[in-house]
Amino acid sequence: MADQTRQYRIGDQIQRELSQLIRDSVRDPRVSALTTVSAVDVTSDLSLARVYVTVLDDTGKDTLDGLIAASGFLRKQIGSRVQLRTVPALRFHLDETAQRAETLSRAISEARARDASLGAVEAPDDEPPASPPDSPDGP
Repeated sequence: MADQTRQYRIGDQIQRELSQLIRDSVRDPRVSALTTVSAVDVTSDLSLARVYVTVLDDTGKDTLDGLIAASGFLRKQIGSRVQLRTVPALRFHLDETAQRAETLSRAISEARARDASLGAVEAPDDEPPASPPDSPDGP
């Protein structure tokens, strides 16, 4: 079992190497040029690395299929670049955080625009208006 610091260190190193390999070495036409490795989580026994990728130009299904097909090649390349006794198996997943954030941002913008078109919301008339504080000098 590896301690968590080592897991994070290995995950970061794999993330850097994968980013470079995907950009420079993967020749599968399904893999988009706008693919980013957003995170790598390595299991405590270092046997599996969950690789989260973000694809900016499409839904990511084709890119994910291409990366899964190239996972053996990528694992072999990582093995030659990273000094590990056993190279973790790579499991690719789409990271949909950016898409969810964009959807939420769009919904908030639409709600603000809708509120602005309805006019400003007025304060309820139940409370009397605040009176100015009494001045010590008086009138």
